Amino acid sequence: MTTEPPYRAIAAEIRRRVHTGELAPGDRVPSTRAITREWGVAMATATKALAALRQEGLVRMEPGVGTVVVDTTRRATPATTALTRTRIVRAALDLADAEGLNALTMRRVATALNTSTMALYRHVPGKVELVRLIADAACGEVPLGPVPADWRTGLERGARWLRGVYTRHRWMAHAMASFTRPVATPNAMTYTEWVLRSLRGTPLSSTDKLHAHLLIFAYVQGLSMADDLEEQARQDTGISDGEWMEQNEPRFDAIQAGGSYPELEAVTSGGGFGLDLEALFEFGLRRTLDGIAAMIDETSG
Repeated sequence: MTTEPPYRAIAAEIRRRVHTGELAPGDRVPSTRAITREWGVAMATATKALAALRQEGLVRMEPGVGTVVVDTTRRATPATTALTRTRIVRAALDLADAEGLNALTMRRVATALNTSTMALYRHVPGKVELVRLIADAACGEVPLGPVPADWRTGLERGARWLRGVYTRHRWMAHAMASFTRPVATPNAMTYTEWVLRSLRGTPLSSTDKLHAHLLIFAYVQGLSMADDLEEQARQDTGISDGEWMEQNEPRFDAIQAGGSYPELEAVTSGGGFGLDLEALFEFGLRRTLDGIAAMIDETSG
Protein backbone atom coordinates (compact mmCIF):
# COMPACT_ATOMS: atom_id res chain seq x y z
CA MET A 1 0.00 0.00 0.00
CA THR A 2 1.45 3.35 -1.04
CA THR A 3 1.28 6.39 1.20
CA GLU A 4 0.09 9.65 -0.32
CA PRO A 5 2.77 12.39 -0.19
CA PRO A 6 2.10 14.73 2.78
CA TYR A 7 1.70 17.83 0.61
CA ARG A 8 -1.03 16.14 -1.45
CA ALA A 9 -2.91 15.14 1.69
CA ILE A 10 -2.70 18.71 2.97
CA ALA A 11 -3.86 20.09 -0.39
CA ALA A 12 -6.74 17.59 -0.36
CA GLU A 13 -7.87 18.74 3.09
CA ILE A 14 -7.78 22.43 2.12
CA ARG A 15 -9.60 21.54 -1.10
CA ARG A 16 -12.25 19.76 0.98
CA ARG A 17 -12.71 22.85 3.15
CA VAL A 18 -13.26 24.94 0.02
CA HIS A 19 -15.73 22.51 -1.53
CA THR A 20 -17.76 22.17 1.70
CA GLY A 21 -17.90 25.94 2.18
CA GLU A 22 -15.70 26.07 5.28
CA LEU A 23 -13.49 28.34 3.20
CA ALA A 24 -15.52 30.69 1.00
CA PRO A 25 -14.29 32.67 -2.05
CA GLY A 26 -12.02 35.43 -0.84
CA ASP A 27 -11.23 33.69 2.47
CA ARG A 28 -7.56 33.36 3.35
CA VAL A 29 -6.34 29.77 3.36
CA PRO A 30 -3.74 28.62 5.91
CA SER A 31 -0.33 30.19 5.30
CA THR A 32 2.82 28.11 5.02
CA ARG A 33 3.57 28.80 8.69
CA ALA A 34 0.03 27.85 9.71
CA ILE A 35 0.28 24.61 7.71
CA THR A 36 3.57 23.67 9.38
CA ARG A 37 1.92 24.13 12.78
CA GLU A 38 -1.35 22.34 11.99
CA TRP A 39 0.12 19.35 10.15
CA GLY A 40 3.58 19.22 11.72
CA VAL A 41 5.39 19.28 8.36
CA ALA A 42 8.39 21.14 6.99
CA MET A 43 8.05 24.53 5.32
CA ALA A 44 8.93 22.98 1.94
CA THR A 45 5.99 20.57 2.24
CA ALA A 46 3.63 23.42 3.11
CA THR A 47 4.90 25.38 0.12
CA LYS A 48 4.25 22.41 -2.20
CA ALA A 49 0.68 22.08 -0.92
CA LEU A 50 -0.16 25.72 -1.66
CA ALA A 51 1.62 25.54 -5.01
CA ALA A 52 -0.52 22.55 -6.01
CA LEU A 53 -3.70 24.44 -5.15
CA ARG A 54 -2.54 27.49 -7.09
CA GLN A 55 -1.79 25.36 -10.13
CA GLU A 56 -5.35 24.01 -9.94
CA GLY A 57 -6.62 27.59 -9.95
CA LEU A 58 -8.36 27.02 -6.62
CA VAL A 59 -6.41 29.71 -4.76
CA ARG A 60 -4.38 32.78 -5.68
CA MET A 61 -2.06 35.33 -4.09
CA GLU A 62 -3.78 38.49 -2.85
CA PRO A 63 -1.46 41.51 -2.25
CA GLY A 64 -1.23 42.38 1.42
CA VAL A 65 -3.53 39.50 2.42
CA GLY A 66 -1.98 36.16 1.50
CA THR A 67 -3.30 33.15 -0.38
CA VAL A 68 -7.08 33.30 -0.81
CA VAL A 69 -9.80 31.11 -2.32
CA VAL A 70 -10.71 31.93 -5.92
CA ASP A 71 -14.36 32.40 -6.88
CA THR A 72 -14.48 29.66 -9.51
CA THR A 73 -18.06 30.51 -10.48
CA ARG A 74 -16.94 33.89 -11.82
CA ARG A 75 -13.48 32.99 -13.03
CA ALA A 76 -12.94 33.66 -16.71
CA THR A 77 -10.26 32.09 -18.87
CA PRO A 78 -7.29 34.44 -18.49
CA ALA A 79 -5.85 36.04 -21.58
CA THR A 80 -2.28 35.21 -22.42
CA THR A 81 -0.10 37.96 -20.97
CA ALA A 82 3.53 38.40 -21.91
CA LEU A 83 5.99 37.70 -19.13
CA THR A 84 7.85 40.90 -18.26
CA ARG A 85 10.18 42.03 -15.52
CA THR A 86 7.41 44.30 -14.20
CA ARG A 87 5.01 41.36 -13.80
CA ILE A 88 7.71 39.28 -12.12
CA VAL A 89 8.53 42.05 -9.65
CA ARG A 90 4.83 42.58 -8.84
CA ALA A 91 4.30 38.87 -8.18
CA ALA A 92 7.46 38.69 -6.05
CA LEU A 93 6.42 41.76 -4.06
CA ASP A 94 3.00 40.26 -3.37
CA LEU A 95 4.57 36.97 -2.28
CA ALA A 96 7.06 38.66 0.06
CA ASP A 97 4.27 40.78 1.58
CA ALA A 98 2.08 37.74 2.16
CA GLU A 99 4.62 35.19 3.40
CA GLY A 100 7.91 36.96 4.13
CA LEU A 101 11.28 37.16 2.43
CA ASN A 102 12.25 33.58 3.31
CA ALA A 103 9.31 32.29 1.27
CA LEU A 104 10.44 34.20 -1.81
CA THR A 105 12.03 31.89 -4.38
CA MET A 106 12.19 31.95 -8.15
CA ARG A 107 10.12 28.76 -8.21
CA ARG A 108 7.38 30.26 -6.02
CA VAL A 109 7.18 33.34 -8.22
CA ALA A 110 7.05 31.19 -11.35
CA THR A 111 4.19 29.19 -9.86
CA ALA A 112 2.28 32.38 -9.04
CA LEU A 113 2.69 33.50 -12.66
CA ASN A 114 1.83 30.05 -14.02
CA THR A 115 5.10 29.81 -15.90
CA SER A 116 8.38 27.90 -15.68
CA THR A 117 11.23 28.89 -13.40
CA MET A 118 13.59 29.02 -16.38
CA ALA A 119 11.33 31.61 -18.04
CA LEU A 120 11.95 33.95 -15.11
CA TYR A 121 15.71 33.74 -15.51
CA ARG A 122 15.42 35.36 -18.94
CA HIS A 123 14.27 38.52 -17.15
CA VAL A 124 15.87 38.32 -13.67
CA PRO A 125 19.23 36.57 -13.03
CA GLY A 126 18.29 35.26 -9.57
CA LYS A 127 16.84 35.88 -6.12
CA VAL A 128 19.45 38.45 -5.07
CA GLU A 129 18.54 40.68 -7.99
CA LEU A 130 14.85 40.00 -7.46
CA VAL A 131 15.06 41.19 -3.84
CA ARG A 132 16.85 44.33 -5.04
CA LEU A 133 14.09 44.98 -7.57
CA ILE A 134 11.21 44.53 -5.13
CA ALA A 135 12.99 46.70 -2.55
CA ASP A 136 13.28 49.43 -5.16
CA ALA A 137 9.61 49.01 -6.07
CA ALA A 138 8.61 49.26 -2.40
CA CYS A 139 10.59 52.49 -1.99
CA GLY A 140 9.02 53.95 -5.12
CA GLU A 141 5.36 53.52 -4.15
CA VAL A 142 4.88 56.79 -2.24
CA PRO A 143 6.69 59.99 -3.29
CA LEU A 144 8.54 61.95 -0.63
CA GLY A 145 7.30 65.29 -1.90
CA PRO A 146 9.18 68.61 -1.76
CA VAL A 147 12.00 69.06 0.76
CA PRO A 148 10.88 71.32 3.66
CA ALA A 149 12.84 74.46 4.39
CA ASP A 150 13.30 73.46 8.04
CA TRP A 151 15.82 70.65 8.58
CA ARG A 152 13.97 69.13 11.54
CA THR A 153 10.68 68.96 9.67
CA GLY A 154 12.54 67.32 6.80
CA LEU A 155 14.22 64.66 8.93
CA GLU A 156 10.99 63.91 10.77
CA ARG A 157 9.05 63.59 7.51
CA GLY A 158 11.77 61.40 6.02
CA ALA A 159 11.75 59.14 9.09
CA ARG A 160 7.98 58.75 8.92
CA TRP A 161 8.13 58.04 5.19
CA LEU A 162 10.69 55.27 5.80
CA ARG A 163 8.63 53.91 8.67
CA GLY A 164 5.67 53.77 6.29
CA VAL A 165 7.65 51.74 3.74
CA TYR A 166 8.66 49.25 6.41
CA THR A 167 5.13 49.06 7.81
CA ARG A 168 3.64 48.24 4.41
CA HIS A 169 6.42 45.75 3.63
CA ARG A 170 7.75 44.22 6.87
CA TRP A 171 10.38 42.15 5.03
CA MET A 172 12.11 45.39 3.99
CA ALA A 173 13.80 45.69 7.38
CA HIS A 174 15.71 42.50 6.60
CA ALA A 175 16.29 43.26 2.92
CA MET A 176 17.92 46.62 3.77
CA ALA A 177 19.67 45.41 6.93
CA SER A 178 23.32 45.73 5.86
CA PHE A 179 25.09 49.08 6.24
CA THR A 180 28.45 47.99 4.85
CA ARG A 181 26.76 46.27 1.89
CA PRO A 182 23.75 48.49 1.17
CA VAL A 183 21.15 47.54 -1.43
CA ALA A 184 21.79 49.79 -4.43
CA THR A 185 18.42 50.93 -5.75
CA PRO A 186 17.48 54.26 -7.39
CA ASN A 187 14.48 54.86 -5.12
CA ALA A 188 16.43 54.15 -1.92
CA MET A 189 19.15 56.55 -3.08
CA THR A 190 16.43 59.12 -3.79
CA TYR A 191 15.50 58.91 -0.11
CA THR A 192 19.14 59.46 0.91
CA GLU A 193 19.40 62.44 -1.43
CA TRP A 194 16.17 63.87 -0.02
CA VAL A 195 17.41 63.62 3.59
CA LEU A 196 20.76 65.20 2.74
CA ARG A 197 18.95 68.08 1.03
CA SER A 198 17.02 68.60 4.26
CA LEU A 199 20.37 69.14 6.02
CA ARG A 200 21.84 71.31 3.28
CA GLY A 201 21.30 74.60 5.13
CA THR A 202 22.83 73.40 8.40
CA PRO A 203 26.46 74.00 9.46
CA LEU A 204 27.12 70.26 9.80
CA SER A 205 30.11 68.76 8.03
CA SER A 206 29.63 66.27 5.21
CA THR A 207 30.50 63.41 7.57
CA ASP A 208 28.04 64.62 10.22
CA LYS A 209 25.27 64.92 7.64
CA LEU A 210 25.85 61.35 6.51
CA HIS A 211 26.02 60.16 10.10
CA ALA A 212 22.74 61.95 10.90
CA HIS A 213 21.09 60.29 7.91
CA LEU A 214 22.41 56.83 8.86
CA LEU A 215 21.47 57.32 12.51
CA ILE A 216 17.82 57.94 11.64
CA PHE A 217 17.87 55.14 9.09
CA ALA A 218 19.25 52.72 11.71
CA TYR A 219 16.72 53.84 14.30
CA VAL A 220 13.71 53.37 12.00
CA GLN A 221 15.07 50.08 10.72
CA GLY A 222 15.68 48.74 14.22
CA LEU A 223 12.10 49.41 15.32
CA SER A 224 10.79 47.99 12.04
CA MET A 225 12.89 44.85 12.48
CA ALA A 226 11.28 44.43 15.90
CA ASP A 227 7.87 44.83 14.24
CA ASP A 228 8.66 42.05 11.79
CA LEU A 229 9.98 39.73 14.50
CA GLU A 230 6.82 40.35 16.56
CA GLU A 231 4.63 39.51 13.56
CA GLN A 232 6.63 36.33 12.89
CA ALA A 233 6.26 35.31 16.52
CA ARG A 234 2.48 35.84 16.36
CA GLN A 235 2.28 33.70 13.21
CA ASP A 236 4.59 30.98 14.53
CA THR A 237 2.91 30.62 17.92
CA GLY A 238 -0.65 31.52 17.00
CA ILE A 239 -1.06 33.65 20.15
CA SER A 240 -1.30 37.40 20.60
CA ASP A 241 1.21 39.56 22.46
CA GLY A 242 -1.21 39.87 25.37
CA GLU A 243 -1.72 36.11 25.56
CA TRP A 244 2.04 35.52 25.45
CA MET A 245 2.61 37.98 28.28
CA GLU A 246 -0.16 36.41 30.34
CA GLN A 247 1.45 32.99 29.94
CA ASN A 248 4.94 34.24 30.80
CA GLU A 249 4.13 36.82 33.46
CA PRO A 250 4.46 34.32 36.34
CA ARG A 251 8.02 33.59 35.24
CA PHE A 252 8.94 37.30 35.23
CA ASP A 253 7.29 37.75 38.62
CA ALA A 254 9.22 34.80 40.04
CA ILE A 255 12.55 36.23 38.86
CA GLN A 256 11.78 39.68 40.28
CA ALA A 257 10.51 38.25 43.57
CA GLY A 258 14.07 37.75 44.83
CA GLY A 259 14.53 41.52 45.11
CA SER A 260 17.60 41.64 42.86
CA TYR A 261 16.01 44.13 40.45
CA PRO A 262 14.64 47.00 42.59
CA GLU A 263 14.79 49.64 39.84
CA LEU A 264 12.97 47.42 37.37
CA GLU A 265 10.39 46.63 40.04
CA ALA A 266 9.93 50.34 40.79
CA VAL A 267 9.15 51.33 37.20
CA THR A 268 6.97 48.34 36.31
CA SER A 269 5.03 47.79 39.53
CA GLY A 270 1.32 48.49 39.40
CA GLY A 271 0.90 47.29 35.83
CA GLY A 272 0.78 50.82 34.43
CA PHE A 273 3.35 50.26 31.69
CA GLY A 274 2.52 48.57 28.44
CA LEU A 275 5.10 48.46 25.66
CA ASP A 276 3.82 49.96 22.42
CA LEU A 277 6.24 50.11 19.50
CA GLU A 278 4.54 53.14 17.95
CA ALA A 279 4.84 55.07 21.22
CA LEU A 280 8.48 53.98 21.42
CA PHE A 281 9.02 55.13 17.82
CA GLU A 282 7.64 58.60 18.62
CA PHE A 283 9.70 58.86 21.81
CA GLY A 284 12.94 57.78 20.13
CA LEU A 285 12.43 59.96 17.05
CA ARG A 286 11.98 63.08 19.17
CA ARG A 287 15.06 62.30 21.26
CA THR A 288 17.12 61.54 18.14
CA LEU A 289 16.13 64.84 16.52
CA ASP A 290 16.86 66.65 19.81
CA GLY A 291 20.38 65.22 19.72
CA ILE A 292 20.94 66.37 16.12
CA ALA A 293 19.58 69.82 17.08
CA ALA A 294 22.08 70.03 19.93
CA MET A 295 24.89 69.10 17.54
CA ILE A 296 23.79 71.79 15.08
CA ASP A 297 23.71 74.38 17.89
CA GLU A 298 27.21 73.38 18.98
CA THR A 299 28.50 73.63 15.42
CA SER A 300 26.89 77.05 14.97
CA GLY A 301 28.47 78.46 18.11
